[in-house]
Amino acid sequence: MFVKFRQPLGLSVSALALCVATPALAGELQGFVVDSSETVALQAAQISIVELNRTTTAQSDGSYIFGDVPAGTYTVTASYVGAAPVSQTVTVPAEGRVEANFTIGGESDKIIVIGQYANQASALSRQRAADGVVSVLTRDAIGQFPDQNAAESLRRLPGINILDDQGEGRFVSVRGLDPNLNATSLNGVRLPSPESDVRQVALDVISSDIIESITVKKSLTPDMDADTIGASIEINTTSAFDRKKNYYAVRAEGSYNDYSGKLTPKGSFDFSTRLGDNFGVAGGISYYKREFETDNIESDPWATAPDGTAYSPVLELRDYDVKRTRISGSLSFDWRASDTTTAYVRGSWSQFDDHEYRRRTTFDFGEFEDDGPSAVSGDTVTFDGADNDITVERDMKDRFERQRIQSVVVGSDTDTGEWKLNWSASYARSTEREDWSLDPVRFAADFDDGVVIAVDNSGRYYPTYSVTSGAEDVNDPTKYTLNRVELTTLSDSVDEEWAFKGDVARTFAGAAGDFTVQAGGKARLRDKSYNFEMLRYKKSKDYTLADALGDQTYRLIDMGPVASKEDTADWFRANEGDLKIDAYKSALDSAVDDYSVKEDIYAGYALGRWDSDTLRLIGGVRMERTRNTLNGQTVIDDEDNYDLPPVTPVTFKRSYTDWLPSLTMRFNTDPNLIARAAVYKSLVRPKLSAMAPRFNVNEDNEAKVGNPDLLPYRAWNGDFGLDYYFGENAGLSFSAFYKSISNYIVETRYDDYAVNGVTYKEVSTYRNGGSAEVAGFEASYSQAYTMLPAPLDGLLTQLNYTYTYSRGELDDGRVIQLPSNSRHTFNAVIGFDKGPIDLRVAGTYRSKYLDEVGSEASKDRWVDNHFQVDISLKYKVTDNIRLFADWVNVNNAKYFAYQNLESRQRLLQYEEYGPTVKFGARVTF
Repeated sequence: MFVKFRQPLGLSVSALALCVATPALAGELQGFVVDSSETVALQAAQISIVELNRTTTAQSDGSYIFGDVPAGTYTVTASYVGAAPVSQTVTVPAEGRVEANFTIGGESDKIIVIGQYANQASALSRQRAADGVVSVLTRDAIGQFPDQNAAESLRRLPGINILDDQGEGRFVSVRGLDPNLNATSLNGVRLPSPESDVRQVALDVISSDIIESITVKKSLTPDMDADTIGASIEINTTSAFDRKKNYYAVRAEGSYNDYSGKLTPKGSFDFSTRLGDNFGVAGGISYYKREFETDNIESDPWATAPDGTAYSPVLELRDYDVKRTRISGSLSFDWRASDTTTAYVRGSWSQFDDHEYRRRTTFDFGEFEDDGPSAVSGDTVTFDGADNDITVERDMKDRFERQRIQSVVVGSDTDTGEWKLNWSASYARSTEREDWSLDPVRFAADFDDGVVIAVDNSGRYYPTYSVTSGAEDVNDPTKYTLNRVELTTLSDSVDEEWAFKGDVARTFAGAAGDFTVQAGGKARLRDKSYNFEMLRYKKSKDYTLADALGDQTYRLIDMGPVASKEDTADWFRANEGDLKIDAYKSALDSAVDDYSVKEDIYAGYALGRWDSDTLRLIGGVRMERTRNTLNGQTVIDDEDNYDLPPVTPVTFKRSYTDWLPSLTMRFNTDPNLIARAAVYKSLVRPKLSAMAPRFNVNEDNEAKVGNPDLLPYRAWNGDFGLDYYFGENAGLSFSAFYKSISNYIVETRYDDYAVNGVTYKEVSTYRNGGSAEVAGFEASYSQAYTMLPAPLDGLLTQLNYTYTYSRGELDDGRVIQLPSNSRHTFNAVIGFDKGPIDLRVAGTYRSKYLDEVGSEASKDRWVDNHFQVDISLKYKVTDNIRLFADWVNVNNAKYFAYQNLESRQRLLQYEEYGPTVKFGARVTF
């Protein structure tokens, strides 16, 4: 099954010629913009020389510079959302440099250091100053995000849908596209993925405590990496020059999960200090331990009996107990080498430990598929062991997994007002590793005469069951003999990338504005590998579930006897010597998934940029050359003829070049009304694991094949945005988008399919299809109601809504909504920020989305809509001490995945997690 080709979007961009009258060399104007308390730099403040129609934007340290300013006296204005503009008269000499510094805001402006008001003003200012269509999330200078990780923080932005893992945000979908179509950077460094089979980065690894801001860039310019169709997610930690005073903060917190009943700690420390006027150090560290439980029930697949009754031949009850520990740290060294040059070294390190216990009870009624259940009464189906054996499995998984993401970047930025020169070199490494995991230890029993199990499917979300005959045997742990033990001795995924880049720009000042010519290049050298090793132990009738019996903590229905969480590993270690290893199966499972891939990308670009106080045009082209070396192996499962499975190494090499033009316009006749439009071409390369030339044939003549010939997704993108800023701290935004994507990649399965001249019963592989379309719009509204009488002048609101339409056509003619596409997403925040009280109530909604494409519509996997409420409260005891409390998932929002069969939603997966309450204090000094 694959996507058919459709007519791609055709676009043509006319060349733009700009004739600029350049004045003789003159003086320079530079300075800094800070808040009125001189605590923080006001990034994205806009500075204008009124008489020359020239405008620039303050950098993260609050600095700005104008070059080629003719001698004379001028009115210079600085503005920032949430405060009144500030002006001063400046005389620029014929030669040399003059400095004009600005402090913006005062007590009457509530500026702009602490709380929700500060966050909103900072985000709106950065969005206003941006070239293209962006969404921005910031934290105040001495505050924090109220979310558990970076992914959950992003949930508040328009067009963002978060895909959860056991109730915690993990992957980010932008504008309804698969998370694989996004790219993520930390301090300008593209992050590789720790997981072996995806490109996207799971942002639950990174703590929100070390983050200063997240910018989601939804349109691209030629100087940006072009490897995204959804968005470029750019995370930044704090620089030493972002704050103008030394700063230290300590945060201590307790976290309580309602289901686990456990109180766990969280703590963080961050700082920023100057070591002299021109050197500074900033950093932070965060530790968070969380223990929670998940109650899960799954059915898969559903079938239809000859009489039309829908039923599931498999019912699984899963009880998860999870311990997660997240440690994140960042450290930045900043040096102001001269008035025009800064240099930096920035490092980050995050570790995410996930220790999961899963007890599972599986009722397997698969033998009934030909004839259906033994009896049907309304929504209740009955399975009788007298007709066919009923298999019940009770297993235990004890898995410990550690993910790490680390990066370091060194570079410098030079801005003379006329010339800009930037360079950086970086290294990033992501890993995911298991050293010893039992997955699973399984005990099983077959029941025939005397056992009857009835399954009631009338529930909205999940079925219930009852053992109407033979309950004593079904619930007897001695009836379940050891059926399988699999020990993962090593699961090692490593993804690392070196990157080197440089940019140079020359600005020519003219009577109507500035024209800049810019060019640059970048090299990215990436290596990704995966190595898996395991031991499989043969069946044994000498051990039963009674040897490793534990107590269940499952809330949905009765699971029956279960294995012990901690004691199962102890039992295995004590008895491992009595278990026999299946050498053939162990070697087979250890070989089939191994691969290594090199991906080198060499890029260059050239652009022209026109800037005036009303118009900004950026046009140019980017070239990216991709080279791959793909290493895998062919593994044949033929136990009848070999003592160990034959393994043959395979290597492929490939390369291709993409030319990627773009044109971006930003237009504002009024400083508070800004229109943006962008047309650009981008690409996303296939998953490295999908290209790896792995070829595995099992004993049933079924093949799993990698595809080293996969082409990248390529897309033409169009964006239009309109922003209106009004009042002291208010903004209204609307943007529309369209994407035409070619070479869309889908995983496909074929029956009786030939590969290299040999026909196999079933072949699973990846293939390029044709094209797909995505279109939609985003609307957002933010306002601080300072015009209202006290105490209502402390109210704030943030509202956003996104509609996304997507369309792809499969080879059978079926039209689908693209995976991960929620048609509707909506976020609402009602806040109160006045005096000592800072209160926020946030609601997040997303509609259903297609999770996996089945062979037919009735086998598609859908995830139901999701609505979650979170509450955050802060109370200022003194200027330096704040108490806080967060209530996460107040309404105990559930996860429900289903398939549509016989006019009903049929359970595939249902989960409950319970609310989490966090409370603590933050002290600054």
